[in-house]
Amino acid sequence: MPDSPDFYAALGVSRTASEDEIRKAYRKLARKHHPDVNPNDRKAEEKFKEISFAYEVLSDKDKRARYDEFGVQGLAEGFDPAQAREYTRWSQGARRSPSYEAFTSGADVDLEDLLGGLFGGAGRRARGPMRGQDASGEIDVDFLDAVRGGEVRVQVADRGALRIKIPPGSETGTKIRLAGQGDSGDAGAPAGDLYLTLRVRPHPLFRREGSDLHLDLPVTIPELVQGASVEVPTPDGSVTMKIPRHSQSARVLRLRGKGVVKLGTSERGDLYVKLLAELPDPADPRLESIAKDLESLYEGRDVRARLRKSS
Repeated sequence: MPDSPDFYAALGVSRTASEDEIRKAYRKLARKHHPDVNPNDRKAEEKFKEISFAYEVLSDKDKRARYDEFGVQGLAEGFDPAQAREYTRWSQGARRSPSYEAFTSGADVDLEDLLGGLFGGAGRRARGPMRGQDASGEIDVDFLDAVRGGEVRVQVADRGALRIKIPPGSETGTKIRLAGQGDSGDAGAPAGDLYLTLRVRPHPLFRREGSDLHLDLPVTIPELVQGASVEVPTPDGSVTMKIPRHSQSARVLRLRGKGVVKLGTSERGDLYVKLLAELPDPADPRLESIAKDLESLYEGRDVRARLRKSS
């Protein structure tokens, strides 16, 4: 197994760490290196990506087992653990053979034939029926399907309609593996797998940043001045939010835990709601009169003074 990258070292845990220890270590490091906590810090951003990928591997029992046994090569698409173990046994046995040195010193040895599809490929003279090749593709999914997760029906080129299970918190670039949905194998051999890369369609209301969501909420002048309780849409349905009295337009309020599930965890981000003042009907003749009455309230106050100070 290669020394680098070491996912256990990235999270600061031992190779015998429990799932709970791995989860706690990841959460602690994620809070420290999250881009929201370290804006414009490229090193922190890269560290966050490193620990996120390490956690993605070590929090998945199957991926962790393959990584422990084979290293990072065990995570490659099309990697066949059974063939890898068979090759390892053959290699160890060959090294103990007196003819090993003479055999490996020959000029005509074809390693591709020896490995015979170890990583999903197919050697030209491999023995026995060969597993089918893995296939890949891209699919478009709705924003809320990616955020909420669940089973959806999609159209895949050359394969027609398929039902796939999307993990909650998925985003553009997330890969989904469909076992046995790749190319057919030889007679008696299993088919390959199908790997689908998600492209998430934009949403008309929500904007996503990591596990957080942002929403622009139109509000009335009286709601800003007097305060109010208003309905706010979230991916899980509407909730009631309280607008504090004397709020300014463009003020941002946070709804904790109403964002996106962090992929592979039970943690959720937040929903940030920006209040945007909506004027009454401009065709209403009373609007001009009310505006003139409001002018007196601004006497002696320069609302753009801070712009000049910072320019």
